[in-house]
Amino acid sequence: MALQVRVADTPRTRRIGLLKHESLERGEGLWIYPTQAIHTFGMRFPIDVAFLDRRLRVKRVYHGLAPFRLTTLVWGAQSVLELASGSLAETGTAIGDELQFSLCEEQTG
Repeated sequence: MALQVRVADTPRTRRIGLLKHESLERGEGLWIYPTQAIHTFGMRFPIDVAFLDRRLRVKRVYHGLAPFRLTTLVWGAQSVLELASGSLAETGTAIGDELQFSLCEEQTG
């Protein structure tokens, strides 16, 4: 699904999200924690969105969520995974699937 997922878990990083990005490449993503709803106001590209519960089970998916949209509140969601548009369909990710995250060290240049 995604090999490089950044975490947005502070008020500042959650507020900024993907707003400073021009695009998301395949394999890139942003995991926002905690949240039960998101918006794409100010974004420049569509994204796939998977809302996750505390056990990282998919509660709701949005395919190709366009800029300047607002999702509904997803009851039971604890976080959201934002991916390049087409990623969820490509991997067959659906409601009820359980995702896994593995930490890796950030490489510096």
